[in-house]
Amino acid sequence: MSSALFVVSQPARIAMMRLPWNFAKSALTETGLCNTLSDMNTATLSIRLDKDLDRLLSKASRQAGRSRSDVARNALRRQLRLTQFESIRRRMMPFAEARGFITDEDVFANTP
Repeated sequence: MSSALFVVSQPARIAMMRLPWNFAKSALTETGLCNTLSDMNTATLSIRLDKDLDRLLSKASRQAGRSRSDVARNALRRQLRLTQFESIRRRMMPFAEARGFITDEDVFANTP
């Protein structure tokens, strides 16, 4: 069985059903049950997870005290930034090698 990621966690949805709407939003954000993204342009992404990845995500979420969506969003952001860095590094390597910078140590040795 696979799982899908949603922006609002289950505890937040339950709390929203129990609270009057006029103060539900502030109560949820103050209690940390959800991260408000209403001030941002956001998109929703649903993904399928195998059981092992689902368990890892749940465990990381509990340990961090954050929603599964927040943990997944941060992991995706970090992975995309890492991919971007590696792409830039591959493009820059010919220029660095032409100047004698072959390894990271060469760069650090010549940095003031």
